[in-house]
Amino acid sequence: MLTGNRDFVRKHPVATKRVLRAILKATDFCVSDPEGAARRIVDGGFTDRYDYALQTLNEVPYNRWRDYDPEDTIRFYALRLREAGMIKSSPNKIIADATDWRFLNELKRELKG
Repeated sequence: MLTGNRDFVRKHPVATKRVLRAILKATDFCVSDPEGAARRIVDGGFTDRYDYALQTLNEVPYNRWRDYDPEDTIRFYALRLREAGMIKSSPNKIIADATDWRFLNELKRELKG
């Protein structure tokens, strides 16, 4: 899940799309070359243990971002938060007022290959 400040996204659509593209490409890299991604994690100093990094990359389903519907995810969690009394808005209102799928839909088409 990725969120962005509404004002920033409106003022900087190119930067927003670049950030989202970089995150999705990194996700695809973790799927296509988990060994290389694990090496980069270790080389970057995020962990000392290559075997743990590789195990994590192999166990986390990074390739699922193309399969799931983000609107359904927002609806599910908004409903749970509403049931718990943490928010008052309905899931449909949150989706209508606070989501913009344009960047994601464009990048899904662009990164399809």
